[in-house]
Amino acid sequence: MPDSFWTSGLTLAHHITEQCCRLIGDPVLRGPGGRKSIALTFDDGPSPGTLRLLDYLAKTGVKATFFQCGLNVLRDAEAARAVLRAGHEIGNHSYSHARLAPRPGWKPNLRSPGFVVKEFAAAQEVFRCELGVAPVLMRVPYGLHWFGTSAAANQLGLRDILWTVIGHDWEWPAGQVAEFVLAGIVPGAILCLHDGRDIRACPEIDATIAAVRQIVPVLLDRGYRFETVSELLRADDPA
Repeated sequence: MPDSFWTSGLTLAHHITEQCCRLIGDPVLRGPGGRKSIALTFDDGPSPGTLRLLDYLAKTGVKATFFQCGLNVLRDAEAARAVLRAGHEIGNHSYSHARLAPRPGWKPNLRSPGFVVKEFAAAQEVFRCELGVAPVLMRVPYGLHWFGTSAAANQLGLRDILWTVIGHDWEWPAGQVAEFVLAGIVPGAILCLHDGRDIRACPEIDATIAAVRQIVPVLLDRGYRFETVSELLRADDPA
């Protein structure tokens, strides 16, 4: 199958997902775009591999936003603290990374709005107790909104963040991830990669780390600045 056909299919799928999300919530998919900045984000951590990512980001002076799961923070709070010490931002990626919306073609596993709110509230409590912080951003697991996600955002004071480009780093080799990501980056883009795999204890993230090592130098050469999501969403200025 031609690469262009595959890429066009992913673009269409992303558009459909975006429209469905907006029927239930109002997620942010990119920053204003008035300056040449992007936000590099990582989902599903922390994990042992998070520390390897932090080492590389420190060497390149790149800041990122880590959307972490409450259960993973409980398992590896020191890695989560290392993210904060390095000056990165932490967002709420739910407590258990449960699939909130039904999976198409499978027997429905309907989640109540109350369950959805509790997933984010429980994670927020973990962040407060283990890290001493209260995230201001949230990202739904799998990017799938469901009834209750807007209530969670409103009740917990969280801004609902999705992405402009997602790298498929959980299933693709590093080179393919990098090529796909670099083709989709525009000023104000929010890039989603993963420093964990759901709530697995010791996930393999070598492809993610290798892809980051390919993506970051290219974008720096293109003149992009890396900001946290909160920084990216501030009012545009040309600086």
